[in-house]
Amino acid sequence: MKEPITPIELRGLKRYSLAHRKSLVDKDTFSIPHKLGQSFWEWFNGLPHILAAKDLREVVFRIKEARDQKRPVILGMGAHPIKVGLGPLIISLMEADVITSIAMNGACIIHDTEIAMYGHTSEDVQEALRTGEFGMALETSQFINQAISEGYKSNLGLGEAICKALKEASFPYKEYSLLSQAALLEVPVTVHVALGTDIIHMGPEARGDAIGSTSLLDFRRFCTLVAELEGGVYINLGSAVILPEVFLKAVAVARNLGHTLDHITTVTMDFNRHYRANTNVCKRPTSFGGKGYYLIGHHEIMFPLMAAAILELMEARK
Repeated sequence: MKEPITPIELRGLKRYSLAHRKSLVDKDTFSIPHKLGQSFWEWFNGLPHILAAKDLREVVFRIKEARDQKRPVILGMGAHPIKVGLGPLIISLMEADVITSIAMNGACIIHDTEIAMYGHTSEDVQEALRTGEFGMALETSQFINQAISEGYKSNLGLGEAICKALKEASFPYKEYSLLSQAALLEVPVTVHVALGTDIIHMGPEARGDAIGSTSLLDFRRFCTLVAELEGGVYINLGSAVILPEVFLKAVAVARNLGHTLDHITTVTMDFNRHYRANTNVCKRPTSFGGKGYYLIGHHEIMFPLMAAAILELMEARK
């Protein structure tokens, strides 16, 4: 039978005074309880200066600082923000000269165009797939593919082609369309497509030469925008794969051609932590300078919160 283990003797421990210990949490960083009738900005400033709330506050101030210095704020986005109703908020940030350009994936132009056409979008995929009707909306495919083909003939980027077509169309709900309003506000839009990922690629109107050429042109235009990002902010809103990959390649092109990107701020906003969004947006591009932030939360809550704080801060500093 083994001898019992003798408990270690603790009387020789070296200890210190709590009064002089460095602590990571301090009462001065605590939240301030809400008071009935207070302003949004007072409420926002009452958030704890800890973890995600601290990061959100820093992002807001970095965006404001970038615009104060006339540096760009680029919004890269997937389609989900459109589908949860953030279009009017993004438009308001373009109108306020906060967002200076938009990069989007191919799904964005579909949902945005459908909103402009009929004021609704996003089919029931599971049900439509069962019946064989998924992705077969006639007007969506015809309008977008025709716009891309016309843009191809005119040597336009894909984003510019759709913006132009929507601006000229007589659709009743264009006020809700990011692309239509970007055209009116002269905010550059680039569209980055992976062939076969979008419903408009299933229709007979789709032309690979037109889609590929216009999207490649947009990639090169996006590289120009990223090359000018020093001191600015890049926001990746709800894109887990396409935009993080495109952004990383644009950073590589810009640095290869001698452009300085040593002091940039990158932000990913999503409701999950994704490898590419974290690595290709937040970490790698800022590894030689700048700072990356990853804000986790539902788009329909987090983005309006950030947008309101930015607009309030801009007004407060006038």
